[in-house]
Amino acid sequence: MTQTRVAIETRDGTCPSYVYRPSEQGPWPAVLVYMDGIGIRPAMLELGERLATHGYFVLLPDLYYRSGSYQPMNARTVFADPAERKVLTEKFMSLATPDNIMSDSAAFLDHLAAEPDVRPGGVGTTGYCMGGRMSFIAAGTYPERIVAAAAYHPSRLATDAPDSPHLLAPRIKARVYVAGATDDASFPAEMQRRLDDALTAAGVDHVVETYPARHGWVFRDTPAYDAAAAERHWRTLLALLDSTRPHA
Repeated sequence: MTQTRVAIETRDGTCPSYVYRPSEQGPWPAVLVYMDGIGIRPAMLELGERLATHGYFVLLPDLYYRSGSYQPMNARTVFADPAERKVLTEKFMSLATPDNIMSDSAAFLDHLAAEPDVRPGGVGTTGYCMGGRMSFIAAGTYPERIVAAAAYHPSRLATDAPDSPHLLAPRIKARVYVAGATDDASFPAEMQRRLDDALTAAGVDHVVETYPARHGWVFRDTPAYDAAAAERHWRTLLALLDSTRPHA
């Protein structure tokens, strides 16, 4: 597996991104990873590395590039400390809106399409927390390009807002997997049922299920990390990607 950094030009600037290539001979199917709200840091990069070892070309963009360069955030304190949380929400999250990230996603998908090491046949996506929401929205925004979309401990996927992500269900052609947490006020059981109903009504091949965990269980540097749930995440993610994997 090799890691390289690339600069992807978007409508609003230059997005630094990480590319992971398997050690075997390519081309490989592509996966676009939407980071969580804590941003790029060692634990996030490790996910890209591990995914590449399973035979996927991985693109991991820094969705906070509009806010300028930054040091890795402390995942154990960034939400608990009021000052750190204020910086995160006002400086970083405020610019990582769905509209902005979907505009960026066009550039990410174009980059993958132009990459000779990427196998044609559609892209898989996965996302976490904030990125889980983006992964789902991307499936509805680019239905002809995304064949699989996973969302782990996402938030606000089915609300009363006129732009709620679940309203995109009729546009989605990808196979969808969504995993919520039992302890997560941003994606409670009622919202999960609403999402499941919308996907069922739209005829989307999907699974929506709940892990006995706290919001943010995937990454080892968070207070919510749960080793068993994190490994379950890997099993379900790889099963989803493998089931839609384009073949040479």
